[in-house]
Amino acid sequence: MKKFLIALVLLVALAFGGFKWYEVTNYGGTTYYTKITTAGTKINQRDKAGNVYADYRYELTGYDDKGKSQTLTFNANKSRPLRRGAYLKLVYNTKKGVTSWEAVDAVDLPKPAQTNLE
Repeated sequence: MKKFLIALVLLVALAFGGFKWYEVTNYGGTTYYTKITTAGTKINQRDKAGNVYADYRYELTGYDDKGKSQTLTFNANKSRPLRRGAYLKLVYNTKKGVTSWEAVDAVDLPKPAQTNLE
């Protein structure tokens, strides 16, 4: 019974570690900061039901917390353009590109990124 419990605990720990590794490699990545300087490119897309919706695509330069630059291409997933002058924090994955973004205040930017964006 004791060996069974030890094996079960090891199996659960291994499964959890595998799921965490998958999450980090497929959805995690490097954090970059950027400033919206354009209105983006309006694109019309269709969902599986055939409904047309508008979206905006951006191609901007982002900077990590050390000041290293990266060209980032992402969709806003909104029917209107993002506010010019807004600062964004983006997660960039080498396999999938930008996986998430959120608006941040200028005071929340790392100093090297803030210097490059102003």
